[in-house]
Amino acid sequence: MFLVKRIVIIVLCLLLIPVAAITTAGAKQRSADGPNRVFSGGELVAGELHSGPEPDWSFVADIPTIEMQLLNPARSRRIWIAEADNKIYVWSGYMGTTVGRLWKRWPVQAERDGRAVIRINGIRYERQLVRVKSGEALDGLSAAIAAKYPSQTTRAAVEAGEAWVFEARPRG
Repeated sequence: MFLVKRIVIIVLCLLLIPVAAITTAGAKQRSADGPNRVFSGGELVAGELHSGPEPDWSFVADIPTIEMQLLNPARSRRIWIAEADNKIYVWSGYMGTTVGRLWKRWPVQAERDGRAVIRINGIRYERQLVRVKSGEALDGLSAAIAAKYPSQTTRAAVEAGEAWVFEARPRG
């Protein structure tokens, strides 16, 4: 019995090592300038802040992910982006499920306070995320998303609330 107890204690201690390492890495990344591939990050501070006219956003077709930070809370993440009619959009799937709503909190936070900063190729853009729930713009956006990503985001999914889409408009 004593040997079994010792083995259980040793196994539990060994299991705590990766748990502590992952927890520490996640906590450390929250204060970093931007996210990494696994963990969300802190505020986006590096890079030139864009000023001037809106760019031609067609270049985002060649960019797989961007960094996006909400101002409240000031946490950043990697996210997919698409362009349609020279407007840029970000979205979140699985919003019609309880697990999706718990897992992806940023869409609810963005709907409450849409102020955001996105960083693309080292340039930061101040944006206002505005949720799009319906409309013909979703047809072109759905086509752009399907051409770029393995996503099930369609106009019907957005209108049913399964996916939440946000236009990233200029702030101000």
